[in-house]
Amino acid sequence: MNAPTVPREIRLAAAMVQHFGDPDADAHLRRPELWTAGLLRHFRGGTLRGDPLPWAKTHDKVRLRAGEVTLWLGINGHGKTAVTNQVALHLAHLGRRVAVASLEMHPVATLARMARQCAGGATPSEKYLVEFIDWLGARRFMLYDQHGRADWRFMAKVVRYSALELGVEHFILDSLMMLVAGEDDYNAQKDAITELCAAARDTGCHVHVVHHVRKLSDETEIPGKFDAKGTGSITDQVDNVLVTWRNRRKEIDRANAERAGQDFDEGAQPDALLICDKQRHGEWEGRFRLWYDRPSMSYRGIAARPRFLGYDLTPPREPGADEEEVAA
Repeated sequence: MNAPTVPREIRLAAAMVQHFGDPDADAHLRRPELWTAGLLRHFRGGTLRGDPLPWAKTHDKVRLRAGEVTLWLGINGHGKTAVTNQVALHLAHLGRRVAVASLEMHPVATLARMARQCAGGATPSEKYLVEFIDWLGARRFMLYDQHGRADWRFMAKVVRYSALELGVEHFILDSLMMLVAGEDDYNAQKDAITELCAAARDTGCHVHVVHHVRKLSDETEIPGKFDAKGTGSITDQVDNVLVTWRNRRKEIDRANAERAGQDFDEGAQPDALLICDKQRHGEWEGRFRLWYDRPSMSYRGIAARPRFLGYDLTPPREPGADEEEVAA
């Protein structure tokens, strides 16, 4: 007479106790057919999944994909905050829900800069400013109302809450050093990035983290991902690294030409570079040349200043008409 067969669930529970010490443990091993639908969606979407940056020449090269973390890296004063503000404005224009936690700036200062970028000039009218706030409100744009140091554990919870309860699709955090008290506290830096990456992955929100680079020989040196302050685990863990660099040499050459009464060719050199130094799920890395528009505190992708650099906030005259795009 054959011995009775032990039910599979009992054998599985015994195996879990043997290997993990818990009959209800989950080894997290799955058969590949679980992801068939996701794989089909992946290839149907092509290689250009995710939201684009504001500049047309970047659209087929760099994308901001759901559930990823982008590190915005640069020297102090080289445009990290200005660029991420412009990116936030562009994403809002696309209809994405965006939250900005600028721990180094008061919300009014953030809004003032974005208003200039949106208007395409230095002095938006009061009427335009009211329309601008209404425009952001209609897009459920959110600002984190605290500046100064914050605990990274709490901010990771804010990211999760904003994504799951408020539908935020992009969360911009400026900056990492405001979350970790010591520049040499590598364990805290690693833990903070680990938790932010987990929050992005679990919720599908794209998390943008602004970070500084170590001290270089001078400001004309172009930094890369290996120049990030702190532990190398920061750039190892994030999905994308975008570096902003300001062309100080051009500024010196311009000043010298002005003193000498000489003409200066603004288009010969860019005012800034945006460098994609890592893109885990993309197929391109390289540099983009940008030109800075001082009145609007924004960057454009071409040397010539277009007739209108900002956004038109008035309702479209024809049904379905799109708002005017940022030039270049």
